[in-house]
Amino acid sequence: MLLIDKLSYRSRLRYINAMEKLLYAMLTLTLCILSRSLTVAATVFIVNGILTVGKGGIPLFRYIKLITVPLAFLVMGTVAIVINISRTPLDAFALPVGDWYLTGSSAGVYKGFKLCATALSAVSSLYFLSLNTVMTDILGALRKLHLPALFIELMLLIYRFIFVLSETASAITVSQKSRLGDRDFFTRVRSFGALGTSLFILALKRSNALYDAMESRCYDGSIRVLSREHPPRGTEIAAIVLFGIVLVLLWLWCG
Repeated sequence: MLLIDKLSYRSRLRYINAMEKLLYAMLTLTLCILSRSLTVAATVFIVNGILTVGKGGIPLFRYIKLITVPLAFLVMGTVAIVINISRTPLDAFALPVGDWYLTGSSAGVYKGFKLCATALSAVSSLYFLSLNTVMTDILGALRKLHLPALFIELMLLIYRFIFVLSETASAITVSQKSRLGDRDFFTRVRSFGALGTSLFILALKRSNALYDAMESRCYDGSIRVLSREHPPRGTEIAAIVLFGIVLVLLWLWCG
């Protein structure tokens, strides 16, 4: 079982109505992207952290560790916006490299920081949903929204195969290490290539076996999964709407 899946089953917010959590996550994510406001992004990020760690009971060090994963990619992605190669130094910083400068402008630094903050706050909204809602409840909420059945089934199958591929890759890695497949750099490169090849072949075999198992259990083109119903609460819906209004006001007030 994946770490995020384990945490979602242990969350104290697990039994809150999944549609409410989905509505909240999509509302905050949309407002973060549309507003591109640092104030809105900071507010959403802080509130999501309080809800996930304080209310949901997710360990703080786990949450920080999960947040640092997308943060590293965001920082590397914004470097291309912030840093320029030019013969003329710009106003923010300038590092001489021969006749050229690794330089950046104040506007570029601000733009990169705002983009990184917006993306990170949007990711925190998705983390709130995934860390506090099990997958079957998310699929049930999507089914109530009348999303295409094919889309929901693909989500379920892809989600299932994440575990299958992870388990298979782990078994192959243990087998390679037991045969000294990681004794030096070049051996590790060859082992990684062999891992990719074997994983692709075994994935095809596992997918065929899974489909045969589904057919033997009278699969008729739709996957039915039991999920517990948790009725929505008026106070929680009102709090979500009120928070959305506050974010819109912050967007209009701070620009």
